[in-house]
Amino acid sequence: MFPSLPRSIAIVCIAIAIALIGSSYGGAFTEAKLARAGGVALFAISLFATGAVPNHVAAIWFFLAAMFLHIAPAATVFSGFTSTPFWLVFGGTVIGVAVKETGLGGRLARVLALRFGASYAGVIAGTVIVGVALSFVMPSSMGRVVLLIPMVLALADRLGFVPGSRGQTGLILAVVYGTLVPAFALLPANVPNLVLAGAAETLYGISLIYGQYLLIHYPVLGFSKAIVIAALIVAMFGDKPRILEAADDEEKPMSPPERRLAFILGAALLLWVTDFVHHVSPAWISLAAASICIAPGVGVLRAEGIHEKIGYGALLYVAGILGLGAVISSSGIGSLLGRLLIDAVDFAPGASVFNFAAVSAITTVASVATTQPGAPAIMAPLAGGIAEATGLSITTVLMMVVVGFSTIMLPYQTPPIVVGLQLGGASFAAATRFSLALFVVTVVVLIPLDFLWWRILGLVP
Repeated sequence: MFPSLPRSIAIVCIAIAIALIGSSYGGAFTEAKLARAGGVALFAISLFATGAVPNHVAAIWFFLAAMFLHIAPAATVFSGFTSTPFWLVFGGTVIGVAVKETGLGGRLARVLALRFGASYAGVIAGTVIVGVALSFVMPSSMGRVVLLIPMVLALADRLGFVPGSRGQTGLILAVVYGTLVPAFALLPANVPNLVLAGAAETLYGISLIYGQYLLIHYPVLGFSKAIVIAALIVAMFGDKPRILEAADDEEKPMSPPERRLAFILGAALLLWVTDFVHHVSPAWISLAAASICIAPGVGVLRAEGIHEKIGYGALLYVAGILGLGAVISSSGIGSLLGRLLIDAVDFAPGASVFNFAAVSAITTVASVATTQPGAPAIMAPLAGGIAEATGLSITTVLMMVVVGFSTIMLPYQTPPIVVGLQLGGASFAAATRFSLALFVVTVVVLIPLDFLWWRILGLVP
């Protein structure tokens, strides 16, 4: 029996990875290290991207290969376990269990179902609108995902979408992509935006302005892409909502556990929204909320049984993805790839369409190779040289970088997507199909529209 297409792709990539690793022996130390790191990265990416094996198994194999081949120190390989996204996932998982167990999720889902549940298109549009609106007031994309996933799972249950169904998968994707992707057009709303802003100020003394950034990117990368996300989800995962009858929770007052959890979530939301004031990571806010939920005497969750409801495979997967990004960054693969791509492109003054497309494409490739948060760190130092070669301003080149890293090809590139898929229990294969579809529409339709918008603004000749 022939293997499936994803497994066939994984087998080919693994064969190339083994060849890369084998070629490293006998070469110069630096080249050998890069070859081995590249082989391990290709091995891990092929497994994560194709879903050929369960995600937690792929993570464990990545840890083993990286340590066995001495790709990086243990502190780097296992850095995902000490990262804030890992603990954000843990806290979010506990919060999700609490929302379901107390009944608060069902109560909120009833309100959403009555407002949006007449059609699947209405449900998806409403979910995307909530995610986009929240991105204006809540800077952390991770925090937005953790807050919304438990609610949308309850909504899916209320609408009759069983776990793993098309309808539930579409709702999870609407939360994850709706709250993340349009927010690339809002300066403080995603980590890569802030990495780029910091690099622009450090390297070039350029301070990116919120309003200018919004004007440049939001009409196409924000508003238009949100519409495309909703339309694609309806087309690919359309289902028929069936608002299920449940116990009458309209008139029944909230139970004490519900009230306590509502207070905890309200306090967490307030802290998430104001993180620019207190500078406490969303991960620690999530962990604090989770610890209160399971604390003896609070009465929200029993600490004794919480381990039965947490998916530790999801935590291993998140740690593996984050560790892979750290290994790629520390090995120099990303920087080398960026320089090679820049050297291979023949930038020229006045070739506006080509220059715009080339910078966007190079950044997209860099984000695939290094995961998304690493792309602006790689491209920002190269912006000065690109600006000189193209005759464009450095600010314009930096804005082209945004177009590139906001164009997502595969889910593993972006930690908030990984977190959302794991918290929601959505199929990684389905998310990959959706990412590729969104990528095609972005390249064929949205990026050309974005170029025309830039021309109207006078950013490109």
